[in-house]
Amino acid sequence: MPQTIRIANDQLSVDVSSLGAEMQSLQSADGRDWLWNGDAAWWTGRSPILFPIVGKAPDDLLAVNGKTYPMAQHGLARRREFQLVEQTEDACCHKLVSTAETRAVYPFDFRLSLEHRLDGQSLSVTATVENTGDALLPFGIGFHPAFLWPLPGADGKPHTMTLDNGAEPGVVQLEGGLIGKTLPASPFKAGRLALEHSLFDNDALIFPEGAGTGLTFGAEGGPSLHFAFDNLPNIALWQKPGAPFLCIEPWHGMAAHAGGTAELVERPYTVALAKGESMRFGFAVTISG
Repeated sequence: MPQTIRIANDQLSVDVSSLGAEMQSLQSADGRDWLWNGDAAWWTGRSPILFPIVGKAPDDLLAVNGKTYPMAQHGLARRREFQLVEQTEDACCHKLVSTAETRAVYPFDFRLSLEHRLDGQSLSVTATVENTGDALLPFGIGFHPAFLWPLPGADGKPHTMTLDNGAEPGVVQLEGGLIGKTLPASPFKAGRLALEHSLFDNDALIFPEGAGTGLTFGAEGGPSLHFAFDNLPNIALWQKPGAPFLCIEPWHGMAAHAGGTAELVERPYTVALAKGESMRFGFAVTISG
């Protein structure tokens, strides 16, 4: 059975499950909850880790050197039990290592470590991928945290997304869960997006590049969440239309192209690690207001 642990400081507390090393709650000392609660009426996820793919594979089949393997959307890690390897008062680290079962669907040796760490009003989540085998290790990785929308105490207030870099990044349309055409205009204007539920009528908004390394999700005259991204060039925003949450998803890797190949190495932004190499990816979120 999954085990849930808590880390805390004098400003924040976080619960993390061993299943998927998935964060279950993010609460400030005043009792406000910031993370989506996983209500099955909308979406059971809360903050899954996406590995070794982000998004869908064609017909849920992933190809490696011409051989196909079954692979569900967003990969295998979110449905696996991680081992707790370290815990302090304000931090914890879980790991997932390859097994015969994982190699049957993803034929590589790896170690995936996921750390949650608190520092004042900030939470950082860091993933480290290590190639523990002899072959080149290809993968995509991403984070899928869902935050309450409206933010706590901000019912009825307009909410916005503001990019630190003030850009108007291009956006792509999903076609059956796969990467389709680029839309003609960015929804951002001078780095600002007024959030409306109708934005997600046709699935996620995906920004392959140009959204930068930080953004703020906030309510007018109310609280806000500032995000900083490390080694995560792709950003997606998603909700089930009308749901009381918004997913802010930084990725290094995306779904396969619609009408394209199922080969893992051909997926957009795939990472490839040589034997013995490792790479880190992470985001931090800071609560204000």
